[in-house]
Amino acid sequence: MPAYNAARTLRQTYEELPFDVIDEVLLVDDSSSDETVALARELNVTTFQHKKNLGYGRNQKTCYREALKRGADIVIMLHPDYQYSPKLAISLAGMIASGHYDVALGSRILGVGALKGGMPRYKYVSNRVLTAVQNLLLGYKLSEYHTGFRAFSRQVLESLPLEENSDDFLFDNEMLAQAIYFNYQIGEISCPTKYFPEASSISFRRSVKYGFGVLWTSLKFRMQKMSIGRFRIFHPERTRLLHAYYQELGN
Repeated sequence: MPAYNAARTLRQTYEELPFDVIDEVLLVDDSSSDETVALARELNVTTFQHKKNLGYGRNQKTCYREALKRGADIVIMLHPDYQYSPKLAISLAGMIASGHYDVALGSRILGVGALKGGMPRYKYVSNRVLTAVQNLLLGYKLSEYHTGFRAFSRQVLESLPLEENSDDFLFDNEMLAQAIYFNYQIGEISCPTKYFPEASSISFRRSVKYGFGVLWTSLKFRMQKMSIGRFRIFHPERTRLLHAYYQELGN
């Protein structure tokens, strides 16, 4: 769980996880100013803390690095803001365990969950537009590329050049573009979503910046496929997960 100021929703998210199929829960705190770390330790969650705020993308890099160090075969990334249903972790894990998929996504767009769950209409429209453009440029077909509920096989996390990706919110999108570029199979399930004041959300300004970043990522993908450009995020020999820029906290 990549966390930043998640104290108000962490307990509810954690308590709904299907522990009959989950071996260990890891939380990486990106230098929160609230009680996220104290609550995570109270819940006996294996907790890591960045010494300063390094960004959402760097947070995920720490999450995946530590999960791989612990021998995980399937890694599920879930935001601790209770926007997604933790109960569906078992379904995402099953998609990977079946061998049919390398990446599994909990989609807010499949079905009628997004608007019904309170997603702002401008976010819904921008999600649909960006997804349509990406499907065209990436030559794939997903209902959305922007969910914060994902599962990955160990092979995917070990092979993608994740250190080349953004340390900000664009990391998520670059990671899916890389998975498609390197021919990994991606599946989706429908996931209900909840929008409420305690759930994390980026500002309109950062959403616009993210949108342009998504378009640029897709264009880089297409240019590399057409051999009219070469980009580090799509180079198989570029940097994989590295660097201990954080500390583990004892419970």
